[in-house]
Amino acid sequence: MSKDRETLQRWEDFGGVWRVLASHDQAATVSMCRCDGGEEVQRLTTEDPDLVSWLAAHPSSEGLTD
Repeated sequence: MSKDRETLQRWEDFGGVWRVLASHDQAATVSMCRCDGGEEVQRLTTEDPDLVSWLAAHPSSEGLTD
């Protein structure tokens, strides 16, 4: 698992919500929000090709089961 994917997983594990803001073939930018799905706390931009591909199929942490 990439460092960026680990960051998103930790965010989820602590109850935070994330959503893809922008994505293309080479990069994705993700908004990391408070646990109530509200205020953005930080953004993560990744160029990890596996994570960019995964994010294309999973645009939000809401409702994820895997």
